[in-house]
Amino acid sequence: MAAKLKKGDKVVVLAGKDKGKEGEIVSVDPKAGKAVVDGINIAIRHTRQTQASQGGRRPQAMPVDLSNLAYLDSNGKPTRVGFRVEGDKKVRFAKTTGDVIDA
Repeated sequence: MAAKLKKGDKVVVLAGKDKGKEGEIVSVDPKAGKAVVDGINIAIRHTRQTQASQGGRRPQAMPVDLSNLAYLDSNGKPTRVGFRVEGDKKVRFAKTTGDVIDA
């Protein structure tokens, strides 16, 4: 299946404890259907001290299901993403405005 949301996209969270928060996608795992969004779904991870780094409690962004994310269009509203063929290229577009996401 084609990736409707990609790394670098601005998204808003639709459900869960961070509902309504906005962020940028840092990484996507298409096989698991999850994405890591900067500043969203933060969990505390405990790390052991090593010679290279100080140990302690570190906040880390955990993966969010792709179904709970929506792309932010040029108006700043959440929208679904569709595909269409323009010329000989397949492009993503925002369903609310019809604008092409990636040229």
